[in-house]
Amino acid sequence: MKRSSGVLLHITSLPGHYGIGTLGKQAKNFADFCYKAGLSYWQILPIGPTGYGNSPYQSDSVFAGNPNLIDLEPLIELGWLTTKECESFSWGKKKEVCFQEVESSKQKALRMAFNRAQKTEHWEKVERFCRQEKKWLSDYALYCAIKEKNGGKSWQNWEADIRSRSKSALERYRKELEKEIKYHCFVQYLFYTQWKELKTYCNQKGVQLIGDIPIYVAQDSCDTWVNSRLFEYDKDFKPIRVAGCPPDYFSKTGQLWGNPLYRWDVMEQEGFEWWIERIAGMSRLFDVTRIDHFRGFAGYYAVNSKEKTAEHGRWEKGPGKKLFSKMRRQLPNVQLIAEDLGTITRDVEQLRDWCGFPGMKILQFAFSPNEESSYLPHNCPKTAVMYTGTHDNDTSLGWAENLNSKEWNQAREYMGIDRKKDISWAMIRTAWTSPCELAIAPMQDFLSLDSKARMNTPSTVGGNWSWRMSEGAADEKLAKKIYSLNQATWRLPKRKKNIRAVILDKK
Repeated sequence: MKRSSGVLLHITSLPGHYGIGTLGKQAKNFADFCYKAGLSYWQILPIGPTGYGNSPYQSDSVFAGNPNLIDLEPLIELGWLTTKECESFSWGKKKEVCFQEVESSKQKALRMAFNRAQKTEHWEKVERFCRQEKKWLSDYALYCAIKEKNGGKSWQNWEADIRSRSKSALERYRKELEKEIKYHCFVQYLFYTQWKELKTYCNQKGVQLIGDIPIYVAQDSCDTWVNSRLFEYDKDFKPIRVAGCPPDYFSKTGQLWGNPLYRWDVMEQEGFEWWIERIAGMSRLFDVTRIDHFRGFAGYYAVNSKEKTAEHGRWEKGPGKKLFSKMRRQLPNVQLIAEDLGTITRDVEQLRDWCGFPGMKILQFAFSPNEESSYLPHNCPKTAVMYTGTHDNDTSLGWAENLNSKEWNQAREYMGIDRKKDISWAMIRTAWTSPCELAIAPMQDFLSLDSKARMNTPSTVGGNWSWRMSEGAADEKLAKKIYSLNQATWRLPKRKKNIRAVILDKK
C-alpha cells in the first residue's frame, strides 16, 4: 500500500429515506465526499444478511448480500414500486436504524417488486444472474424458503430428512417452494446489481472499498447446513465446541461468540476449497478485505458448547501456513488486512508476516502510563494500518471522557492538547502523522461525536449497530479539512486533478 488514508463507515449508517443506509444515491454521495476529502479507502463492515442482535458478524450466508441494503429508488424508476407505496410503510426513526421495522417493511416492498418484475422483459437478467451464481445461490434460496416454511426455525430443528439433506427431500422442497426460491434469487440479483454499480462508481472516483469478513459463520446458516461436515457438530447437528476469546480488555469473562468451530483436518483434506471460494467471492466484491480475528488461523480459542462464559476454554492449533500457501497459489492477487488484535502471540505475528498481510494498530490502545505500548505511533511499522478506533471501540471523544487521570495525562502530553473536546481531531492528526502507510478513522471521529454515536459494544446485545450519520454531516467544509490534513501528511492519492482541486477550492 502507498501512503494513504481512509474512513470507516458502514452502509447502514448512511443517511437517507426508508430507515437505513443503502447502496443507492447516498452511498454514491459519500463516495463523492471521500474523493473531495482525498480519502483513498472507504471501509465498511460485513454486508451479509444480519442475524442475532442485528450483528453483521452473525450472518446466514458468507456469499449472500443483506436485503436491507437494497435501495428502493431504482425499483421505483423501473415501475416495480411507487413512491406512495414505499412511504406508506413504517421505517422507524431517521436518527437510528430500527431493524425490526426496516426488515419488515423492506421485505413487503421487495415482494411487491418481485411480483411485478416477473412480468417484464427485465426478468431475463434475473434468470441469467441465477445461472451465473448457481453454485451458492441455489442452496441459499432454498435454505431461506425452507426456513420461512418452518416459521423461522433453525435448520438444526427441521425435519430429519431435510436437515440431513437427503436427495428426495431436497427435490421435494425445490418443487414445493419454487416461487419462494425465485423470490430470494431475485433479492440477491438486486443486491449484487446495486453493489456492482456502487463499486464501479467508487473505483472511478479513485476510492477503493475495504470489506470485512468474520472468521466464523453463524450456527444457523446456509453454510453450516450445506457443509455440516466442515464444522464441529455431533450426530444431531449440535455444536460440540464453539468460538470465543478469553477474558481481555473488552470483557472480564471473555467473549462467548457461540459460532461452531471448523474441522480444519477435513478442510485440509478438501484442499481448503470452501475458504478459497469464500475469499475469492469477497475479492470480487471488495478491493481489499479485512479478515476479522486473524489470530484464529494460528491458534483458536475453543469453548465447550455447554459453558455459559468463555472463561474455561482452551487454545487449539489453527491451519496456519497450510491454508494461506494454498490460497496464495490460487488467488495470487488478493489483498488482505489481518485483524491481529486481542491476545497476540509470536506465532500469530510470524504467520501474519509470512503471509505479508498488513496488521492493525489501534491508537486508543496506546496510552498506558505503565509501559511503552506497541500501539504508540513511533513504535508502529510502516506496513500496519493505523486506526484511531474501530467499530468495537467507543468514539475517540467517548473514550477520552472515560480515561483516568494518568491515562489522560499520557494521551494529552503525547498529542499536545489540553481539552478533551479536541481529542477526536488530535487522534486523527496523530494517526495521520504516523509512519503507517494507511491511516483510517471512523466517521464518528471526523465528526467529533461522543459515546451516543458508538457503533458496537462487544459482549452486549441491545443498542448496537443502529447509529446513522445525520443528513448533510459529510459536507464541503469537512471534506476540505480532511483534504488539507491529507495534503500536509502526504496521504493524498496520486491523481491528476489534485492540484486543480486545491486551486478551485481556494478560489
